[in-house]
Amino acid sequence: MIKIYHNNRCSKSRSGVAILEDSGKEFKIIKYLDTPPSFRELTEIINLLNISPIELVRKNEKIWKENFKGKKLSENEIITAMVENPKLIERPIVINGNKAVIGRPPEKISTVL
Repeated sequence: MIKIYHNNRCSKSRSGVAILEDSGKEFKIIKYLDTPPSFRELTEIINLLNISPIELVRKNEKIWKENFKGKKLSENEIITAMVENPKLIERPIVINGNKAVIGRPPEKISTVL
């Protein structure tokens, strides 16, 4: 089943849900701020996206700027920061089987449908 890691306060994330609704395919919305992914889940997502952990971080978030910016962090420390502060996770993320994409811009979502 298709999954979207979603934050309803984000317009790009809402656009991602709309694209999935328009596709007619079944999908599951994961409100990752309410139910943050575990370290293992986030590692799997990063592997599916084929990116480094830092590429999934929202670097303009206040939490990042105040606590992590400019520090030399290992990949595990970056993942831990996102698990402990899910606002740092870029959104929306859409996963379909072994394919995943960050929906920025939302049109990218069609590449995994």
